[in-house]
Order: sequence, then C-alpha cells, then structure tokens
Amino acid sequence: MSRRSGTCVRCCLVVFAIASALAVCGPAIYWRFKKTLSLADPKSSSCPPCICDCPPPLSLLKIAPGLANLSVSDCGSNDPDLKQEMEKQFVDLLTEELKLQGTVAEEHARHMNITLADAKRVASQYQREAEKCNAATETCEQARERAEALLIKERKVTSMWQRRAHQMGWEGE
Repeated sequence: MSRRSGTCVRCCLVVFAIASALAVCGPAIYWRFKKTLSLADPKSSSCPPCICDCPPPLSLLKIAPGLANLSVSDCGSNDPDLKQEMEKQFVDLLTEELKLQGTVAEEHARHMNITLADAKRVASQYQREAEKCNAATETCEQARERAEALLIKERKVTSMWQRRAHQMGWEGE
C-alpha cells in the first residue's frame, strides 16, 4: 500500500509542477502566439494611424521648481533662526538626557544604600547569634571541665574505698 501511495504522490507532484510551469509561462506563450498569428493575417495588422492632439508632458521643474533639488541635508543651513532653534533643541535633548542619567544614578545609589543597610542589619544579627553561640559554648565547656574534675575526684575516692574494702577482706571485683 505504501508503494502505491508513493507513486500517487509522485504523480501529483509532476502534475503540480507542469501546472505551475504553464501558469507562469502560459501568458507569455499565448501573447507570442497571438502576435505571430496577427502578423500572418494582413487584415488584423493594419490599423489606422493614431491622431493625437495631446500637449507634451509637463516636467518636474515646471510643476514644482522647489522639488527639483532633492538634497535635504543642507535644508535651512542658511537660516540663522532655524539653525539656532535646532541647536537649542539639541541642547535641550542633551540636558534632558543628562537629567535622566542623573535620576537613574540617584535611583541606583538609593537602591544600593537600601541593600547595604539590609546587609549590615543581617550581618549584625548573625554577629549577635554567633556571640550567643560562643557564650553558650564557653558555658558548656566550663561545665564539662567541672564535670571532668568531679569525675576524676570521684574515681580517686572510689579507688580509695575499693583498696580499703580489699584490705578488710572484700573479694569483689
């Protein structure tokens, strides 16, 4: 079944290619064929001469003499008022750009100050927590040292009692 459908697709593509070629080239072939037939037929090739009483076309210079010079780059360069206004606008644009950059810089600085204050606050909180942990560790260490000293003292007392018990005849451990 797939071989049959592949053949069908190929045939459809060939038909589509021929139809596309005729659609593109067909009108040109038609007009060339029609022109060839009209040259062979003397009746259709003879037409009366044209009688035209039209005025000559107007030139661009006659319609709008100002449009003939299409260079826009030097437009208004001779007018000092226009030149001053254009410079003023440029200065205004630069001033506005500088103000905008200043505003952005101030906003950035404000954001950085807020971030720095938050970082200092968090660092201070962590420092306090670390100091609490250090104090608790020192307290635990001191308690451990005291407990160790008491344990050593208790072992000495225990070993002394064991010696006395052995001397008195106790047969334990």
